[in-house]
Amino acid sequence: MGSVVLSIDAELAWGYHDLDELPRERVTTARESWLDLLDLLDEFDVPATWAVVGHLLLDSCDGTHADHPTPDGWFDRDPGTDERRDGAWYGTELVDAIADADADHEVGTHTFSHVEMGDATREVAAAEMREAVAVAEERGLSVDSMVFPRNNVGHRDVLAAYGVSCYRGTRPRQWYDRTPLGAVAKFFGWPTETVSPVLVTPESDEYGLINVPASLYLFCFEGRARSLVERMTDDPVVSMAKRGVDRAAREGGVFHMWLHPNNLTDERDFDRMRAILDHAATVRDETGLEIETMGDVAAEMRDDEPLPREPIGPR
Repeated sequence: MGSVVLSIDAELAWGYHDLDELPRERVTTARESWLDLLDLLDEFDVPATWAVVGHLLLDSCDGTHADHPTPDGWFDRDPGTDERRDGAWYGTELVDAIADADADHEVGTHTFSHVEMGDATREVAAAEMREAVAVAEERGLSVDSMVFPRNNVGHRDVLAAYGVSCYRGTRPRQWYDRTPLGAVAKFFGWPTETVSPVLVTPESDEYGLINVPASLYLFCFEGRARSLVERMTDDPVVSMAKRGVDRAAREGGVFHMWLHPNNLTDERDFDRMRAILDHAATVRDETGLEIETMGDVAAEMRDDEPLPREPIGPR
């Protein structure tokens, strides 16, 4: 029997702080969407891996982070206040809500300040993991799973040094990615995953980490193309997600979906999630399909044996 994994890039304003402009609507509604998504997951008893930016585990800060080796200007947008005044930058109440949820969620990490690890120096990568693990441990959390910001994978050895067990790797390339069909689909904004939902096989890498690759980004088909298609037929993302769940139950393997809370900006976005979660829960109840966290998958492959920790640099 296969399994379904849902991972969530929980970042609030930190997901955009290095861009020229913040998408105000998404940042403003992200806290509410986070809590509404938790309620929806509870409704269907679906656990998820919440990959939380480490800074959100702070209830306040000075805004400078002077000991962090990121380039000058990296923390310029950090307001240096607290959660009550600037809730887009701090999230202790939201992390508490994950712990208090009925579903058995996992809190993983999305680095400390949303650094793209594939482009970072080793010094910065080590500092990001050091700070992320430290703030998690202060709240009694163990960091077992990692989602790389913008899926930019890098410095996996640093993850291993800080005791991380697994990470979300990139979606495996499919045959249609290298054909005219894939090129045309991307040109028109159509998600090429509709051709065939991608099942993945988690594997151990050279550092002892378990790579749990992504299968489907649940908001890969948006904008005018989505609106046009939805006037004529069902939401294509719901259709492909259902097919992926069905394939996992029928064939084995892992179907790994992911999203951000800030993707959920209006009712139709929640309708999409409700339809997908309802289907996954129904198939689970009827077939024995597992719905697991990334940490669950890694523990099964490694017999739950923790990696030794060898922190890099000062603690």
